[in-house]
Amino acid sequence: MAKDKKTTVSKKVTKAPKEREDSPVIDVLNQQVANFTVMFTKIHNYHWYVKGPNFFSLHVKFEEMYNEVSQYLDVTAERVLAINGHPVATLKECLDQSIIKEAGKNLTAEEMVRDLSKDLQKLIEQLKEGQHIAEEAKDEMTADMILGMITQFEKHNWMFASYLGK
Repeated sequence: MAKDKKTTVSKKVTKAPKEREDSPVIDVLNQQVANFTVMFTKIHNYHWYVKGPNFFSLHVKFEEMYNEVSQYLDVTAERVLAINGHPVATLKECLDQSIIKEAGKNLTAEEMVRDLSKDLQKLIEQLKEGQHIAEEAKDEMTADMILGMITQFEKHNWMFASYLGK
């Protein structure tokens, strides 16, 4: 039987910052809560209404994306709560604050992909700014969380660009 090894914890532990409602980090995160709320509904719309020869592949891709965005929405709102903030939680607040616009009607599959690609580019740019703000506030946990989102959105955007022949 193996002996249990004692593990030691470094005395240099990074703790979550004590934020306030007027914190730039909370503002950054709430912006993304609003964006992800609108994006989730938009991608769901495209998932339901996509038509044409690429239906099967896009239907699956859109489902993958709205599930991912749903997870980002949840972890982002929970991060706001963890640093003593209050996440935006009404559809009106989200629509008012989001840089993502609601889905258009009667779009072709290609128009849906082009629209989502533009949205992803906006999100990537805004998330990079947010990552910088979190780093300046010495909030490594938020900066790291945002970095993971940027990485995934860049991958999706590369796939959409390939789909569009760019």
